[in-house]
Amino acid sequence: MLEDKWGVSAAAPVAVMAGGAAAAVEEKTAFDVILKEAGANKINVIKEVRAITGLGLAEAKGLVESAPKAVKEGATKEDAEKIKKALEAAGAKVEVK
Repeated sequence: MLEDKWGVSAAAPVAVMAGGAAAAVEEKTAFDVILKEAGANKINVIKEVRAITGLGLAEAKGLVESAPKAVKEGATKEDAEKIKKALEAAGAKVEVK
């Protein structure tokens, strides 16, 4: 009846997404620095972990000995790379995710 009188369609409106095929790839902004292994020079790694995290000696030692463990979570790319270089310079094996 409405279709004839007003010239409209009784079908429900459907939203159309434009440009869905060219979805933009989001760049990762938060990185986690994972201590994989302390290496041979564990004392220097513990010192570096303390400097990075602000943990006490016992907490930093526990973190290093329980590797693989996250040293820093949600860091920027620049900070994550700085932390990785510092830990690797101390002798640790590190991964940035």
